[in-house]
Parts: sequence; C-alpha cells; structure tokens
Amino acid sequence: MRIGTRLALAALAVGAAASGPASASAWPGTSDPGDPFTMTVDDVGCRSGRAKVTLRNQTRQAVRFDLKSDAVSVASGSIPARKSVVRQVPVGKGSRAEIEAYQVTEHQPETLIDSTRVKNDCPWGHRTGQLPFTGPPADLMAKLATAGGLVVMGGIFWWYGSVWPRRPDLPKGCPTSPTG
Repeated sequence: MRIGTRLALAALAVGAAASGPASASAWPGTSDPGDPFTMTVDDVGCRSGRAKVTLRNQTRQAVRFDLKSDAVSVASGSIPARKSVVRQVPVGKGSRAEIEAYQVTEHQPETLIDSTRVKNDCPWGHRTGQLPFTGPPADLMAKLATAGGLVVMGGIFWWYGSVWPRRPDLPKGCPTSPTG
C-alpha cells in the first residue's frame, strides 16, 4: 500500500471516531443533559431484598414517571421541581432485574430515560456471619488419618523386612554360589 493511501485511511478512521455519537447519552450509565430526571440505583439490601432507586428532577416543573422492573410497573407518580424521590424495587434472591425509568406525558407515549440491571447476590439463610456445623474440625480428622496411615505402613514395612531379603532354601548338594 502506498503512503498516501495509508494516510487517507488513517484520516478516515480519525474522522469517523471524531464524528461518532454527538452526546454521551448513547452509552448506558450516562445521563443525557436533555432528560427531565436522572435515575441512580443502589445495590440490593440483603435484609430487605430491595434496591433503592433515586429519581432526581432536573427541571423547574413537576415530571411524571413510571418505574418498571422487568417490564412490570412497580411505582409511578410525579417528582416535584428540583427535588428527588426514592422508591424501593424488590429483587428476588439469587435473581436479576432490569430497572427502567420512563417519563410519562399526555402527548406522547412513555419515553425511556434510563435503565440498569441489578443482581441480588446476598447470602441466603438467617445467620449470614457463620457457616453451618458440618462435623468435627478438618485438621483433627487429617491428623487421625495420617496417624492411622503411618501405623499401617509401619506394619507393612515390618512384615516385608522380616520376609526379605531371605535366601531360598537350597536342596542339598547344590552349590551355594553360581561360580561354584
């Protein structure tokens, strides 16, 4: 490839990257400056099994919203101007949920403002700080198994030492050495 062609391809790639998405809102997790409100979702609380969702109004007028979890409406209402509201969204143990915030207006259908996925990975059971009793300590069992193995191996070595090296009983008249 000639140098001029290479430079043209490089300029084309740089131009495409520079003229990419006009705003950062094309990517999840970022808010669009034109959105009437923002959504932040905290981790799932282990005791309650709910995720705390905070909706903050960025405008000077009240905004109506609809909050959905896995396409099922869990909360709706309005956010006062320059205020925030907090809603709790249930998430089943060991499962995930997609939480979506929609703006509701009279003139157009619901407009998706933000969405995020949360996972409830809290430990199950009542005693989260302790493991269940599963038997005696493993180090005691390991010591007892090692001691038992040593006793058995000692018995095998003692028996084998009494059997070997033993000369076979030779019949009378046979030479005791191969030479003669």
